[in-house]
Amino acid sequence: MSITPTLLSVDNLSKSYGGVHAVRGVSFALRAGEILALIGPNGAGKSTCFDMLNGQNIPDSGRINLLGEDTTGKKPRAIWRLGVGRTFQITATFPTMTVRENVQVALVSYDRQLFNLWASTPKFAQAEANRLLELVGMSGFSERPCGELAYGDLKRLELAIALANQPKLLLMDEPTAGMAPRERIELMRLTAQIARDQSIGVLFTEHDMDVVFEHADRILVLNRGSLIAEGSPEEVRRNPQVRAIYLGEGLVYDARHREGAGV
Repeated sequence: MSITPTLLSVDNLSKSYGGVHAVRGVSFALRAGEILALIGPNGAGKSTCFDMLNGQNIPDSGRINLLGEDTTGKKPRAIWRLGVGRTFQITATFPTMTVRENVQVALVSYDRQLFNLWASTPKFAQAEANRLLELVGMSGFSERPCGELAYGDLKRLELAIALANQPKLLLMDEPTAGMAPRERIELMRLTAQIARDQSIGVLFTEHDMDVVFEHADRILVLNRGSLIAEGSPEEVRRNPQVRAIYLGEGLVYDARHREGAGV
């Protein structure tokens, strides 16, 4: 029986700002093919935790092991090159370039090409860019300028770009922010399918509890910088501290009612 490898291991991670503990003593692990949600109220420390994992913020204490390597304090590009993809709350694309060219820019960077980016990008790795666009259902938009895309399509393009470095781990910061309810479910369903097909671990933050409870294998709950609960969606839903501090009886009931399960 094979053991699924651990992609991400976080040990006692902490960060303070002027005496305020943004993250304190957080520890968890993520395995290949697993979809892990990091949730909590505003100010719980989710973004600070994410930024430390991605190298945009240096922890005060604790260790981060990504894909078998200690990455504590390393720069974002070094972490990206290890095989870590990242999406953000607000999409960042080149609006005057085509959809395919935006993916090609990421492929150029991953392949360490140092030639004239703007002149050479249209000729580079077209087949791979087309494959990634097909994977996220965007092949019919490849020649369109990004500035013409609807927001939901931009989010799918962002996923294709995040997959350009052949990641083993995806960090997704509120991937469905600003999307319509149906688009949110479709994007996370697509992400989950790709992750499981390719054994990619996914860590995502999210405010939409429909998305969290439908797609996460496990859930981490932060409150005031501390990890207060960890477990399956059902375990988290039943946790009294989570009910009291974050979810509230109404949201817990809605999630339970949606699945048709009694407590």
